Amino acid sequence: MARPFNNDMVGKPPSPVSAGAGASAPVPSGGTDGGASLGGTPLGDAVGLYLDHLSVERGLSPNTVAAYRRDLTTYCAFLAERGIREPDQVTRADVEAFVADRRAGGYADSSVERALSAAKGFHRFMVREGIATTHPTSTIHLPKKSDRLPDYISIEAARALLEQPFPATAAGARDRAMLEVLYGCGLRVSELVGLDLRDIYLDDEYLRVFGKGSKERLVPIMGSAASALQAYLAGPRDELAAHARRAAAGSAVFLNKNGGRLSRQTVYAVCERYGSVVGIEGLHPHTLRHSFATHMLAGGADLRVLQEILGHSDISTTQIYTHVDRTQLREVYLAAHPRA
Repeated sequence: MARPFNNDMVGKPPSPVSAGAGASAPVPSGGTDGGASLGGTPLGDAVGLYLDHLSVERGLSPNTVAAYRRDLTTYCAFLAERGIREPDQVTRADVEAFVADRRAGGYADSSVERALSAAKGFHRFMVREGIATTHPTSTIHLPKKSDRLPDYISIEAARALLEQPFPATAAGARDRAMLEVLYGCGLRVSELVGLDLRDIYLDDEYLRVFGKGSKERLVPIMGSAASALQAYLAGPRDELAAHARRAAAGSAVFLNKNGGRLSRQTVYAVCERYGSVVGIEGLHPHTLRHSFATHMLAGGADLRVLQEILGHSDISTTQIYTHVDRTQLREVYLAAHPRA
């Protein structure tokens, strides 16, 4: 019987999870995610409705909804400076001016494209819901994304990162387990920090992960990643939980020094710190995910299996990792083809 990890190593297998179960609650339109208030104008009220639509009807993750909120807060503030508060007052020229303003402000192309994408979705929603009659972004097209290859580290660099000495502390055991799981399971950072004890099934060698849109999937965990996570859960986690300000630390797997759920920002800092020790400057959690996928393909993993593990909804997203092993591909061809 599959058993989730807890202090007594007893439990029941997970029951089928309904949409959103086990994941964070949707971000309401009035949530506190760092953005300014959007209420008070017809456009601001429409943004609130759109965010509710993204969260409740489309089931986007709280982090994704928060990103939409930030982009649309900026967009509406720009329009307000131009005296625009009604949905049908917005013209194509206003949208183009917003894009130009973003670029002039030194924002990366990816950030500008994300903000434009948010604006296009917002205007499309308002027309569909009868809030507006005009669609000023309908003829504005997003630039074609370049096929930028993902950053990844070599197998040797990954070995150096994970085999370096870690501090003999609870935080050191946690950090080692985090890095091992990021590289050994290919998780997104949001998936890592979102893990709860009930999602850990070490006896059956898998994790239950909630990805984008709170979609559930099972991810294998074996070898050094499983060993590092087991070692952390066997004692160091309890040491961190003892510092919780409340009576209970909650169900989070990875805890901070105060016994609360670890933040994404801390994971970024951990990756960068341990990476720099072994000469990997600017190591990002997503680089370890890219490295996992790259090394799995190099080892002969099936692309469809890798798509399932990574939680990609489209196989084309996974195919970008096929860049990795042109040399191996050539060697296989030379060995297998009768006229090579």
